[in-house]
Amino acid sequence: MDNTIAGIGRALGQDVNALDLISQNVANMQTPGYLTQHLSRNFAAGLHQDAVLDVAPGALKHTGRPLDLAVQGNAFFAIEVGERALLTRNGEFHIDDQGQVVTAAGYPVLGDNGPIKVSSTALRILPDGQIEDRGRIVDRLRLVAVSDPRELVAVGGGLYGYSGPTTSWNGAIQTGALEQANVDPGGEMVRLIEVTRHVQSLQHAMHAYDEALQTGINHLGDNN
Repeated sequence: MDNTIAGIGRALGQDVNALDLISQNVANMQTPGYLTQHLSRNFAAGLHQDAVLDVAPGALKHTGRPLDLAVQGNAFFAIEVGERALLTRNGEFHIDDQGQVVTAAGYPVLGDNGPIKVSSTALRILPDGQIEDRGRIVDRLRLVAVSDPRELVAVGGGLYGYSGPTTSWNGAIQTGALEQANVDPGGEMVRLIEVTRHVQSLQHAMHAYDEALQTGINHLGDNN
């Protein structure tokens, strides 16, 4: 009987994790480059996997800003957070007071030579990621093309860690545009309904189990 309670408890814990991911997805619907997360789960069998990322590209929003960049294809921008290189699809960049190209949150954007530093604001980003500063190529955006999306790990804020293999990138950089989050509101609503119904079924099962347990306790000694 203890196994029954433990099993229901584990299932409820999985539902809490699923609800947390749904909440994150909805909260980041306006975060450029955000990738939807969900549990790959079979409710009928009660099975689940770790959180997985949907790497399908989001829609493009044209802004006209020269340092708003959208990467097309299977690549990510590389940025420096502390001493760690992380990946993002959010190309909302600007130049800070030190002449460094940074993200909206102030993290340095990485090029082939490390953090990108420029001498002017008159930059031109070429489709292959090369950075032209006053007519001279000074660096190239470090673009990481992932070959195994399952190795991507969300660390928050639309940033991802990756330790898997890389592959060649055959896409292009589009300037003056941002990739929007690939969150599907309708899909999130469906998942919310599924999880809610599963929680309700577990509550019913717990109630039925409790009643059966109480009945058994009340009849102890009836045959004595």
